[in-house]
Amino acid sequence: MSQLSTKIKLYCKANGVNTVDFTKDVKLLKQPDKDVVIDSWNLSIDEPTDEQLASYETAGNTAEATAGIDATRQTEYGSWQSQMEMIYKDQKDGTTTFKDHCDKVRSDNPKE
Repeated sequence: MSQLSTKIKLYCKANGVNTVDFTKDVKLLKQPDKDVVIDSWNLSIDEPTDEQLASYETAGNTAEATAGIDATRQTEYGSWQSQMEMIYKDQKDGTTTFKDHCDKVRSDNPKE
């Protein structure tokens, strides 16, 4: 089940609001022994209904899964300095170390 914040971001984006600040624009509240709910809504678009938010469940699951894969890939790619070193050595030596490294990270962490 996707998080409420993810569904809110998707709803907002679909309605022309590209960024949401969850400390100012939308505040969420974790109720004791219950789900997280919208506590306050300070955006120029209407607050979504439960049904509208539920319609973003599948897209929310996909977005969260993709974000996890992106985070893993970012870690496995290494620092930009190490990537630049691989590129430099590949150009100098005529090798494909950098390309091979990127292909492996992608194949080990597919998005589809």
